[in-house]
Amino acid sequence: MKIAFVYDVVYPFVKGGVEKRIHELAIRLAAHGHDVNIIGMKYWEGPDSIQRDGVTLHGICPPQPLYAAGRRTIWEAINFSTRLITVLVREEFDIIDCQQFPYFPTFPAKIASVMKKKPLVITWHEVWGDYWYEYLGWMGIFGKTTERLVAGLTPNVIAVSTTTAKKLHHLGVSDQIRIIPNGVNTSHLRSVPPSTEFFDIIFVGRLIKEKHVDVLVRAFATILPESPNLKMLVLGDGPEREMIRTIIRDLAIEDRVILEPFLDSHDEVIARMKVSRVFVIPSTREGFGIAALEALACGLPVVTVDHPDNAIAELITEETGFLSSLSAEDIADKIRIALCRSLAMKPACIASAGAYDWERSVDWVESWYQSLIPSGMASPQDKGG
Repeated sequence: MKIAFVYDVVYPFVKGGVEKRIHELAIRLAAHGHDVNIIGMKYWEGPDSIQRDGVTLHGICPPQPLYAAGRRTIWEAINFSTRLITVLVREEFDIIDCQQFPYFPTFPAKIASVMKKKPLVITWHEVWGDYWYEYLGWMGIFGKTTERLVAGLTPNVIAVSTTTAKKLHHLGVSDQIRIIPNGVNTSHLRSVPPSTEFFDIIFVGRLIKEKHVDVLVRAFATILPESPNLKMLVLGDGPEREMIRTIIRDLAIEDRVILEPFLDSHDEVIARMKVSRVFVIPSTREGFGIAALEALACGLPVVTVDHPDNAIAELITEETGFLSSLSAEDIADKIRIALCRSLAMKPACIASAGAYDWERSVDWVESWYQSLIPSGMASPQDKGG
């Protein structure tokens, strides 16, 4: 098969859950012999199309700022979408897998799908619904309407979690939804040596409003007086970064909280998880939560927020973590318990992550893609059968 993944930002130039999922699926599908392409913005020097890890990356426009005033900017998505139709029509893709957000690229993907008579798959990571009003005020009606339009573009729908699938049903998606979760490479994680610097608490993720890292910092500050030697690592980038830095400075805890940008090597992230005791992500919006799954695979109990839009909660049991309300006091209480029990919970955390594996997910994706292509219609360069 000749496969096109469509998403505006590309791993490892931008690090996030969606980018990571596409990367992990793409390199494995390429290893299975398929011609795999990722179409996004051009984050690299040189030709517009390059080979990386057996996958062809197509840069169709210069990278644009993703955020303005703390929100995903609409102009970046529109600019990317206007360039997309050309490459999708020019190439003979057997499958187009377009990520549902930021919505606009799904429309040229649909046009190309109709013109070329090729299946369009839309992978859904989140469904926002009424959250659009909180995000944009009265203008949220436009986001909510667009979301509903995208939900009707194709019957070929992937949801990355049960939480997202349920919300798609509420949007009126009545056809069968394939739930194909994100995964973790447990064998590789085991081979990564731990860092030499120790942390008690670690957060990994994009620094955006919905992750509530400000609440985490305040929770940590309430614990410090009783445990002054604790150390926390906040690892990530995003529009909330300077605000978080200011809170850390105002609370006078710069010597106990390390604020680092995303690291060039993902192994370095895993190395830091391995020398931490508890992973905390007080997010109220998560389509899945790869970082939380990786933390479990490293043996860390996870503290997260009990919220209907937070799919990380699906990973949490009494043996693997703790659910909290979105308050600094409750999060602090859960962190205290997690720190006391982290060593005893480690085996169960590692075992729970074993149920998720990228190889299993890629097998499901590959099988379904092949079922969507009429027999004998795959591109002749297909080596994967």
